[in-house]
Amino acid sequence: MFILKRQDVEISTIQHPNRDQQIPILYYQGQTFRLMKVFTVQQESEARAYWRDLTDNRGKACVLLEEPERYSVWGKVRLEQLGSEGGGGTDAKVSGLIRASLLVLQAVYFDVEDLLGSRQAVAFEKDLLKILQKGKFPAHDNSEAVKTLLTKDPLESLQIPSWNENNLKTLLEEVYRLGKSYFGNTSFAEGLDEVLQDLAQEDRDSFISWLGESTLGNLWEIS
Repeated sequence: MFILKRQDVEISTIQHPNRDQQIPILYYQGQTFRLMKVFTVQQESEARAYWRDLTDNRGKACVLLEEPERYSVWGKVRLEQLGSEGGGGTDAKVSGLIRASLLVLQAVYFDVEDLLGSRQAVAFEKDLLKILQKGKFPAHDNSEAVKTLLTKDPLESLQIPSWNENNLKTLLEEVYRLGKSYFGNTSFAEGLDEVLQDLAQEDRDSFISWLGESTLGNLWEIS
């Protein structure tokens, strides 16, 4: 979307609504962006490749910020969503697990769409809706809500579903079952490191540890 210099933007921090931390926010021409990833000066090519993949291949609204001592990539976020998430009561740990689980869900869905075609992707959406309805997942019992879950980047939005750990275990078990059914094998469940690479290190470590503490660790493989 944009390649900018430090003098082009304003950067400040805001308090995260659910956890004891400050969130770096970049302001540019009335738009707000949240820090996604930082690279050293020596990693210029990696930074540009990462930014280009997000903007060109994944359709994300992102800024690549060039500074003398580093490069950083920022994803667009709407700050008005802070208030709506703040009253949800989801603690920091579960918020990270939810974001990670949504990344896994979306990775499987995009694989279905890319490899099997749009007709199978629509079928996957319908199957997911049945799973959410049967499991009584809060506020996600219609096709529009399912479409949002599958396409809205959980790292760009500060508003995420108010699910608990049991919801997430059910989701990941059922998505694994769906993936195996659609692809006929379990290769889709390998190499979660790449799927989770954009997640904050703390959240990624927490999710991997959480997986390993349950039977889910036997299904989803971390390289």
